[in-house]
Amino acid sequence: QVQLVESGGRLVQAGGSLNLSCQTSGFTFSAYCMGWFRQAPGKDREFVAAIGWGRAPSTHYADSVKGRFTISRDNARNTVYLQMNALKPEDTAVYFCAADRYLTSFRGGSMVEFWGQGTQVTVSS
Repeated sequence: QVQLVESGGRLVQAGGSLNLSCQTSGFTFSAYCMGWFRQAPGKDREFVAAIGWGRAPSTHYADSVKGRFTISRDNARNTVYLQMNALKPEDTAVYFCAADRYLTSFRGGSMVEFWGQGTQVTVSS
């Protein structure tokens, strides 16, 4: 049974930091690309960041988070992380962890194979 369980979301003040985690099981984590999406109230889901697989995985970010967010993975722990710095109120959303064999699947998100349930991040001004 595939599971992706996000944690780390909470209320934080603008300018603060959070580190989201996504613990996974039920699939070969090291052979999958991992990523994060978010969905704010009344808005469509949007891509945030993705990381490839292998010894030196590539990373990719949405323009809105580039330079502030960092995605990383720990294959020994089957876990992917999203370090979020300099948070803004517009970062407020439910953040979802996602897994797929191909990085291209993260462009729109509709082809992503596995999803987590999400964790709420709220940034107050």
